[in-house]
Formats: sequence, structure tokens, C-alpha cells
Amino acid sequence: MSIAKRVQQWATFARTWHIYDCTWQNPFESAKLVKTHLLGLQKPIYHPMNDCGDHVVLINTREIALPGDEWVKRVYFHHTGYPGGASWTLAWQLHEKDPTMVMKKAVYNSMRGNLQRRHTMQRLHLFADDQVPEEILQNVTNQIRTPRSIPQRLDHIDKETLENFPNIMDYPKDYILR
Repeated sequence: MSIAKRVQQWATFARTWHIYDCTWQNPFESAKLVKTHLLGLQKPIYHPMNDCGDHVVLINTREIALPGDEWVKRVYFHHTGYPGGASWTLAWQLHEKDPTMVMKKAVYNSMRGNLQRRHTMQRLHLFADDQVPEEILQNVTNQIRTPRSIPQRLDHIDKETLENFPNIMDYPKDYILR
């Protein structure tokens, strides 16, 4: 086997580390992207019984965005195993307790319910903000592209840019908006 083929084979079988920024992203759309890297679906050697997935680091899970009024309507179920131990928690309450839990549950539920799911979830690293330990950042080699672009807030744009922005029309001084 030539050296080039050996390197190609090593790169195929090696576990790589990916980073994904969850800022203003829908956790359920993001879970589909993250799932492909966790399971190794993007690799040519993928097989359902082959554990060839990569590590994925999710940052800024505190700033996810659920569509519409899903914060109020989405309910998460938990049971302790004891009689009367059922509890239902709204998404905003769960997010308030643990900012990483909504994203973790979205990724967990997007995977098939087989015996590899719990083992695969160990390769998912969640962080509520962008404070990631240095030993994890040293391993990251790839960034997963977000499906939704993050708009820039108006209060973060400097005044020069706002003044130089072209106006569509000039309103008269005595014009009143209704």
C-alpha cells in the first residue's frame, strides 16, 4: 500500500472533531446536521453497525431559537420509574434550568433508537456559551456550517456605517409617520 493510500485510509477511519455554533439556530434543524457527523453518515465507510462517527462540539446553546411559540408549547416528558413519577416540563423551563438540555434532547431524539445511541451521545460535547476548554479546542479541525445566517443587530452597527447607508427616499422635514 502506498503512503498516499495509507494516509487517505487513516483520514477516513480517524475520528475528527467538529464545532457548531448554535446562536439563533433552530435546535431541531441543527440536530439533523449534528447527527450526520456524530454517526459518520458523511463518510464513505458508513455502515449502520459500524461506529465511525466523529466528535461534535456545540457552543452557545444558551442562544438557540425555537420557531414561533414553541418555547411555551413544547413539552418534555420525564419519568422517575416510581408510581406517580411522571413530570412534564415546558421548553423554556428546561432551558432555564440547563441551557444545554434542549439541544441535547433534540440531537438524542433525531437519532434512531438503537443500542448505539447512548454511546454515540458521548461524543457530543455541549457548552452553554463560547467558553470551551483549551484541550477540546486543540482537537477541533472542522466547523459545521449553520443553516441560518445570523443577522447583525442594529445596536451593534457603528454610526458611520448607518449614516453612509444609502437611503431609498428622502422624507421631508415635516413628514409624520402614522
